[in-house]
Amino acid sequence: MSDETTQPRLADVTAFMKLDDPDSLAARMGIEIVEASTRRVVATMPVKGNCQPYGLLHGGASCVLAETIGSVGSALHAGPDGIALGIEINATHHRSAKSGLVTGVATPVHLGRTLASWDIVITDENDKRVCTARLTCMIKQP
Repeated sequence: MSDETTQPRLADVTAFMKLDDPDSLAARMGIEIVEASTRRVVATMPVKGNCQPYGLLHGGASCVLAETIGSVGSALHAGPDGIALGIEINATHHRSAKSGLVTGVATPVHLGRTLASWDIVITDENDKRVCTARLTCMIKQP
């Protein structure tokens, strides 16, 4: 497991998780990591381009944002030789977002040897809660 006091560089996290790979889902959805550690991961995502037919942020897009940031935190926890695989996600969609950016903040509930669970709160630009999610990742070591 990683040393929780180590603060990785965002460029290293982005490269390690291949978040800037144009073929990655995170890149296609415009997700940008703005803070990352084993204690907190923050990212933004544009609403535009991630909407359902009514012009509102798609609930699945919120789940992609949540799983992306929870997985980043889990991968940091697993360390450079481990891997983190999402095994369960749930989400409650509280309100719609129609424009601008949404921000996801993931904080750990449990960081264990084999499992990591995260609470993720997604808010709009007015700091109104759009979605609350929980993600569990399995941690595998070589």
